[in-house]
Amino acid sequence: MDRKNSGVGVLDKAVAILTTLESGPHTLAQLVAATGIARPTAHRLAVALEFHRLVTRDLNGRFVLGPRSGELAAAAGEDRLLAAAAPALAALRDATGESAQLYRRQGDLRICVAVAERVSGLRDSVPIGSALTMLAGSAAQVLLAWEDSERIHRGLTNARFTAAQLAAVRRRGWAQSMGEREAGVASVSAPVRGPNGKVIAAVSISGPIERLGRQPGRLHAAVVAATGARLSEHIANV
Repeated sequence: MDRKNSGVGVLDKAVAILTTLESGPHTLAQLVAATGIARPTAHRLAVALEFHRLVTRDLNGRFVLGPRSGELAAAAGEDRLLAAAAPALAALRDATGESAQLYRRQGDLRICVAVAERVSGLRDSVPIGSALTMLAGSAAQVLLAWEDSERIHRGLTNARFTAAQLAAVRRRGWAQSMGEREAGVASVSAPVRGPNGKVIAAVSISGPIERLGRQPGRLHAAVVAATGARLSEHIANV
C-alpha cells in the first residue's frame, strides 16, 4: 500500500492538508495547488478541521495549524521541546536575572508556550498562551529571519524592524530589541532549531530597558544563544 494512501480517502486528504500547513499559512487556492484536492473538498475538509481546532485562520484569513495539534502532542508526551523548556528557561532566568520565554510562530502571531518569570522586582511578564505580534520584538525577528525571501518580504510589511536588521540577526545568530514591542522593554532572542535545521521556536529574555540597557545583546546574547543551541541539540538527540 502507498504510504501516503491508507485506503481511507477522506482521512488521507485531511492529513494532506495538515501536512501542507506545517510549512506555514495557506489560502484555499494554495491548499488546492499544494495537495491536488478539488477546491470544494479542500474547503469542506479545512472548515471541518477548523471546527475541531486542528486548523485555524490567521489575521489574513489564511489557514494555519490550530491549537489542538499542540494539545494532542503535549498530551501524548511527544513535545520534546516543551519538556526541555522548563529547566532550560529556569536556568536562563537565573543566569541573566530576567524573565525568560519560549515562543512559537502561529501564522501572523507568536505564541508564548513556556516561561520562567523573574522572582521579584520589576519584570516583563508574558503569561503562557499570550499571542503577540510578529511585527515587533526580538523573538519576532528570530522567527522571521530564517524564512524564505517571499515570507520575509511579506513579514516586513508594517514591521518595526528592517531587512537589514534581519540580515544582521542571521549573521550573528541572535536578535535584540529596545522598546520595539512595548515602550520601556528590551529583549534578546535566539533560535531553536528542529532536527532538519529549521527554526521552530525562539528563546528570549526580556526586562526593563533601564536594567538591560540600550545594547542588551552585549550583556546576554551569549547565554541566550547557548540556551537555544542546547534546546536544539536536545531535540535532535532524543
